[in-house]
Amino acid sequence: MALTGRLQAKVWSVHRGFSLKSALGVTSMHDRKLSKLRLTTCFSTSSQNVSTTPMAEFENEPNIHTHADLYQFSLQNPDRFWGTLARSRLNWFKDFSKVSDCDMKKGRFRWFLDGKLNVAVNCVHRHAEKNGDKIALIWEKDEPGTQEYVTYRQLQVMVNKLSNMLRSHGVKKGDRVAIYLPKSPIAVASMLACAHIGAIHSVVFAGFSAEALAGRIMDAKAETVITADQGLRGGKKIELKKTVDTAVSLSDCVKRVFVYQRTGADVPMGKLDLRLEKEMEKESSECKPEVLDSEDILFMLYTSGSTGKPKGITHSQAGYLLYANVTMKHVFDYKDGEIFGCVADVGWITGHSYVVYGPLSNGATTVLFESTPLYPDPGRYWEMVQRLRLNHIYLAPTSLRMLLKAGDSWVKKYDRSSLRKLGCVGEPLNHEAWEWYYHVVGDGRCDIIDTWWQTETGGICITPRPSSPGAEIKPAMPMRPFFGIEPVLMEQNLQELKSGDAKGALCIRKPWPGIARTIYGDHKRFIDTYFKTYPGIYAYIVLRDGVTIPENQLSDELKQLVKSKISSFAQPDFIMFAPGLPKTRSGKIMRRVLRKIAANKPDELGDVSTLVDPSVVDLLLKKHQEAVEAKKT
Repeated sequence: MALTGRLQAKVWSVHRGFSLKSALGVTSMHDRKLSKLRLTTCFSTSSQNVSTTPMAEFENEPNIHTHADLYQFSLQNPDRFWGTLARSRLNWFKDFSKVSDCDMKKGRFRWFLDGKLNVAVNCVHRHAEKNGDKIALIWEKDEPGTQEYVTYRQLQVMVNKLSNMLRSHGVKKGDRVAIYLPKSPIAVASMLACAHIGAIHSVVFAGFSAEALAGRIMDAKAETVITADQGLRGGKKIELKKTVDTAVSLSDCVKRVFVYQRTGADVPMGKLDLRLEKEMEKESSECKPEVLDSEDILFMLYTSGSTGKPKGITHSQAGYLLYANVTMKHVFDYKDGEIFGCVADVGWITGHSYVVYGPLSNGATTVLFESTPLYPDPGRYWEMVQRLRLNHIYLAPTSLRMLLKAGDSWVKKYDRSSLRKLGCVGEPLNHEAWEWYYHVVGDGRCDIIDTWWQTETGGICITPRPSSPGAEIKPAMPMRPFFGIEPVLMEQNLQELKSGDAKGALCIRKPWPGIARTIYGDHKRFIDTYFKTYPGIYAYIVLRDGVTIPENQLSDELKQLVKSKISSFAQPDFIMFAPGLPKTRSGKIMRRVLRKIAANKPDELGDVSTLVDPSVVDLLLKKHQEAVEAKKT
């Protein structure tokens, strides 16, 4: 069944990628766009010990005494709140003249206008100058016990050499650089080198297919690719260079490919290929950073959904960096000297915000986890915690559930006393996994930081911490909006839901610095996707052979099922029982065709020559027209 969604308010709708959980409670998710949300009080655990980090910048404000005071201040005085933090937390070449200029309806977001800064300066160089011997990166390589350490001074040298290398090969401000690397210091340094010279990095998860990589390279018009000979994950080698070779052959824009030697494998080198280490050796360890505007693009990150080709979500220099910095420090109550262990890959937004930019802008030590939670055994995470003395771990519920099934013994085998915060991200955290995480992994003494956010938000939006001292944490709920975030529930008629027990679409009322700026090269799609209502939910259903139930009866039953399991809000407006779906030779459904049929725009179907059976489109058009005529009568 393919659905087109309905967005319920002309405000930023948080409806893609990550689990849809309300600030006040949650029950379920539907088709990534619709959420079933309850504003009711749920059962709670005993109150946990809380050590919140106050924002020193507001200690002298006469009317701010509690967390609630500061939260309300952030909503009522957003420019003052974010402007104060921006001047305190970031280093600027030139101060900004105005904090914000935003219009939700137009999808226009501008923060820290006229300000000039450099992200690499804020993440590396300022720390290297003050505390160069501090460990910036711990590379937890695939084989346990083979970790490597990189200081801020060493990272600075890597970034400068890579920056000079890119400049020597013609890469300049605004150019797009595709990065297809394993989670490693060179991946982080490559991202920061792009930031240093003002190039826009597009990191692609080093596990995507050549076709997926090629699509992202071509959409970004990236002339430069940085990759490795191979990757290592779970004891297996991943042929990265081979994948890149195929992707480049499918592209027409790539001019150079830098190849890092992760394993030293003998890979073929073509006319576009350059050995990264050799090119770096030629360069100076000094490099002047580019002076960049607050609103220059820092990076683009592709997020694919069910609505068409992948979207190149773009984030800005200053706004994104500030939001990653502030959320990392205050959500996790980060204290100087602690070791932060987010196990996400840098190919995802979680890796961008909480492996790279959030920790490094705070001068923290961050872990680069290259392996899998089950390699060489289900004790890998906890052995790493013991060996590296991690203070924070941030992981996905999927891996947590796998480890739960493996049993408590793998956890209790290792010393986890260094842990203070246990984070979770990416999807709903069920009660059983929450309880196991809290009682077994954390021994009942660590806060569970269950977070809700997504690629488009730039950073954590809803989470139990920070909060008032002693505030309880309820199992499997993010619970509280972060500073500056005002979530609202909207019903089908665009009215805000304010009752104590309600279901609706989760939206965020006002902009914040970390909000995405656009979809690269397609701002209209950005506005249409996130800031306009959908005309309705149109479902296509292909029945199994032998079904004899009348279509009208089956349609009514399906609508009632959706209503009972989710809500009337999620019911399809129309159900078409289709003879088939338009699929490409790779098995993917061409959803743009389904959207155009549903919108009654047969003249805008576009090229359907790549379909396995193009005739199915004619059948769908015929059935749609019959339904339209039947509705008229």
